Amino acid sequence: MTKRTRRNHSPAFKAKVALAAIEGEKTLAELAQTHDVHPNQITAWKAQLVEGAAGLFNGPAAAAKEAAPAVDVKSLHAKIGELTVENDFLAGALGKAGLLSVKR
Repeated sequence: MTKRTRRNHSPAFKAKVALAAIEGEKTLAELAQTHDVHPNQITAWKAQLVEGAAGLFNGPAAAAKEAAPAVDVKSLHAKIGELTVENDFLAGALGKAGLLSVKR
C-alpha cells in the first residue's frame, strides 16, 4: 500500500462538497466515494460552512468595522502637535536666513 501525497482542495470544491452534504440527498459515504475524500473531511467542511454562513449576512459595513484597527486619538493629536511645532520652528529659521520668501 503506497502513501498518497497530500492534496490541497480549492475553496470552491470544499463548498460544493459541503453543500452536497447539507442537502442530504447522498450519504457521507457516497459523497466521500464520489469526490474521493474522507467522510470526516466532509463533516469538517460542512461544519465550517455552517459556522461561516452567518458572516455572509453581516454585509460589507460589518466586515469593514471588524477589520478596522483601533485608532489611538490621543497619540495622533500628540504627533500633530509635534509636527506643528517642528514646522513653525523651521519656518522661523528659514525666515531669519532669508530663504523663506512666501508667507503663509
